[in-house]
Amino acid sequence: MSKRRVAYYYDSDTGAYTYGLGHLMKPHRVRVTHELVDAYDMLGKMEVSRPRRASPEDMTAFHTDEYIHFLQRVTPETVEELTGHGSRFLVGDDNPAFEGVFEFCSISAGGSICAAERIASGAADIAINWAGGLHHAKKREASGFCYINDIVLGILELLRTHPRVLYIDIDCHHGDGVEEAFYTTDRVMTCSFHKFGEYFPGTGTQEDKGRGKGKGYSVNIPLKDGITDEAFISVFDPIIAKILEVYRPTAVVLQCGADSLAGDRLGCFNITMEGHAHCVQFLRKYDIPLILLGGGGYTVKNVVRVWAYETACALGIENDIDPNLPWNQYFEWFGPRYRLEVVSNNMEDLNVVDGLLDKVRTTALQQLQELTGAPSVGMHDVPRQSIGEHLGFRYDQTERRDNLDIKLAQHARYVYDLQESDTDTSDDDKSWDSDSDESRAQGCPKNSKKRMSILTGQCIDPTPVYDPAQAPGYEQQGTVPHIHPYGYGGYGYGFAEFDMHGAMYAQNAKRRFFYSGARWDETVEQIVAKRYGALPLPRSVGVVGRMMERGGRQVADDDMEEDEW
Repeated sequence: MSKRRVAYYYDSDTGAYTYGLGHLMKPHRVRVTHELVDAYDMLGKMEVSRPRRASPEDMTAFHTDEYIHFLQRVTPETVEELTGHGSRFLVGDDNPAFEGVFEFCSISAGGSICAAERIASGAADIAINWAGGLHHAKKREASGFCYINDIVLGILELLRTHPRVLYIDIDCHHGDGVEEAFYTTDRVMTCSFHKFGEYFPGTGTQEDKGRGKGKGYSVNIPLKDGITDEAFISVFDPIIAKILEVYRPTAVVLQCGADSLAGDRLGCFNITMEGHAHCVQFLRKYDIPLILLGGGGYTVKNVVRVWAYETACALGIENDIDPNLPWNQYFEWFGPRYRLEVVSNNMEDLNVVDGLLDKVRTTALQQLQELTGAPSVGMHDVPRQSIGEHLGFRYDQTERRDNLDIKLAQHARYVYDLQESDTDTSDDDKSWDSDSDESRAQGCPKNSKKRMSILTGQCIDPTPVYDPAQAPGYEQQGTVPHIHPYGYGGYGYGFAEFDMHGAMYAQNAKRRFFYSGARWDETVEQIVAKRYGALPLPRSVGVVGRMMERGGRQVADDDMEEDEW
């Protein structure tokens, strides 16, 4: 095979994070993969780099500011308050708020962005980031073990210099996050091979073809349980070959989710290591710039085997490496056979029943046949620096620094975050609240659409159950429970509430931005504002605006300090 310039990105800190005891997602698998790649002496054949950490500004190229700010602040202790008791950002148990979640995301996203930059600059033919491939993350919400969609961030970087990008997903789960991000554009074609039918995330039918300019540029290949190498290759090769012929991408991103392997703890396919790696070999033959990313995979020893083997495929040396595993730090994990292999099992292939696979392949090819050709894009000179970098607002993280300085800076940030998490963050929230209805009031998204859990496959209702006894401001008045009139405290947004006689409902609460203590009292037909008496109903927009600026206070009290609220 012809030689390719391969760039390999790895951060040794990846394996230091954990989703929690018993959780199926194991970031440590990336470190084990690196050790096996090193044991096979493949590192010397690639350009190995430690990627820069993605900054919050990098992440907001796709994700909302509010969501990124949340990830920076959330801890296991504050997750209930910041998510509105699980009603936004982190819905369900799939995505726990573990220690260091933002740093983990910055490593994953940084690797994919750096890989895209290397491909875009022409300095490499193939770039690898096994810590990436987290394809379920949404614009403002985590999903399916994924917090930051590094794939979308990497593709956005590629689009600065490439007119058309092809994204291929061979994870057992549908790549819903990436498809959703590019559903209305023809500059990115998404093609996902996945299990469909009562399976997370419940999307990815062949009727989902895109919308607007993106109509026809989302290709979905829904499969059933037990698909084998032969059946998978029979549908993968013709469809991808047709896409390359019709769409003519200038760069390809391949998400190599390993939960499509036989024997995976969450997957339900029957694909061997060679069948999975065939996708890498097939794309390598076309000599198109290629990015290889990780993804799912929950039987760690098999994930490590296939990603190490696919690294060899990227180098073109898969036929030269010994199938007997070399000694490495995790050698005992691969017993009892200690071989570089993932074998098939005796699962029944439901895809060959009633010619189902033939129908899926025919439908997909027909969709591609209807495309008029590769869309043209007017390209312009791309500045080497972003506006923020040019103006000096962005720190150059590629600048070499002493290792001791790095460790001290990390420790200082850790201590500062601990101190910050111990304080009340109500005041800090005011500059990050979204103006949309989804983030106001009770912190519950306006859209009540249920989410599906990747662990259980069951639907989750993100609407929190309101328990008055847990709400700030709840107190007993005789035998009748007394709750503040607005009920926001039940979602952890507590602020000081007063009745019209000046009695405080919650002693330890603070005022929250966008929430006024003013309320309409039907008895006197006036606005009652906290304990400062009744205000007449304003009759003009100007008066309303001035009253909102004062937070419902009378003019005489404008000099009051913020802490007195």
